[in-house]
Amino acid sequence: MIRSVAIAGSSLLMAALLAGCSSGESSGGGSGDPYAGHESQIQAWRDDIEAGHPACAAKVDGKGCQDFQVMCKAAQDLTPEDTARGATAKLVAAMTFAGRNEDGSTGKSGSSFAYLIRTPQGWTREDSKPVNMTTCAPL
Repeated sequence: MIRSVAIAGSSLLMAALLAGCSSGESSGGGSGDPYAGHESQIQAWRDDIEAGHPACAAKVDGKGCQDFQVMCKAAQDLTPEDTARGATAKLVAAMTFAGRNEDGSTGKSGSSFAYLIRTPQGWTREDSKPVNMTTCAPL
């Protein structure tokens, strides 16, 4: 079963993250929400895109991409492989961003897709196949 949340814009993203993924605890350690605390993995994903995606290769003032937006996130059913490695929650997410040209103008657009997986040790991230940017449903 897929439950999706379509999000456009950073202010909507923050509101949705705060409303949907926390119950007064930003770390998610004891909130009871199986998806709480995944925000730090989204930031790490963004940082990895900035560091290594080809669209982010040209750096302007140390930054290679801009306009990062999480377009959707959707809960995923755990597979037997997920549970065998201790996973307790799984999300799929899509992020868009834009490269920068050397003159500072907007460059090539890019997108990335990932599974965010929670285990007792914390959240991890794995690449995902592309998904529909509005619903997060598989293509």
